[in-house]
Amino acid sequence: MQQELYADGIGEITVSGSVVRIDFVSLSATEKDIHGRPKPVIRQRVILPLDGFANASDLMAKAVKGLEEAGAIRRNEAAGEAHIVPPGEARPGRSPNFS
Repeated sequence: MQQELYADGIGEITVSGSVVRIDFVSLSATEKDIHGRPKPVIRQRVILPLDGFANASDLMAKAVKGLEEAGAIRRNEAAGEAHIVPPGEARPGRSPNFS
């Protein structure tokens, strides 16, 4: 079996010479910030050559485009970010007969 890792997101991407380091983070169950929110904690680092990172970036962009076309996420044009469409929220092109 292949080892799997869950991450809430990417904490940092660092480029050093011809190597890219991507830090995957998860929200801590015990550590909190000054506002009482869970702190992101590094869970694992993936290290890629520049061409591997560029290929991965292209693949992720295609995946995001597919998710947008399927209505699973929407792009927030003002912030330049994508967000998940909650279940039950109206999706473009979706029949009003199904909520």
